[in-house]
Amino acid sequence: MDETAFWQLVDDTRDTAAGDPDEQAEALVERLLRLTPDEVLDFARQFEARFQRAYTVELWGAAHLLLGGASEDSFDYFRCWLIGQGREVFEGAVHDPDALAGLVPDFDDEEDGDAEELGYAADEAYERLTGLPLPDLGVRQPPVAQGVSFDFADDAAMAFRYPRLWELYGA
Repeated sequence: MDETAFWQLVDDTRDTAAGDPDEQAEALVERLLRLTPDEVLDFARQFEARFQRAYTVELWGAAHLLLGGASEDSFDYFRCWLIGQGREVFEGAVHDPDALAGLVPDFDDEEDGDAEELGYAADEAYERLTGLPLPDLGVRQPPVAQGVSFDFADDAAMAFRYPRLWELYGA
């Protein structure tokens, strides 16, 4: 599965689910079940590569603002949600996390930012297709997020790093 096919699956399932992350995860499992186990593995590798790429301090700070705080688990679920928003939003946010202010202008911390189940879609599909758990993809998350750490509770630092998000979601 190439990158274009990966993003097409993400976009199609998001559209089918009308943006609801849980429904998108269900739709994604159903779509993955139409593929071969090797294609599901390819999808899983593509997903995991993006999940790891989004493991940055800068993006975590943006998630902290959008969600009103972000533990390690909630940041994981945020990264799944971010992938679920499609290529344009994902790439834009990874390149410039403050751009999320314009990329997701209607962000609602009650509805958005948490797509834990999306992160398990390939696992579920693979297991249903083969009766076996998804094999280890050989990708390890670094022990700490990439980038220079800073205090998310420091209002001045947050306002400086994320002027557009701070205007919308800051203290």
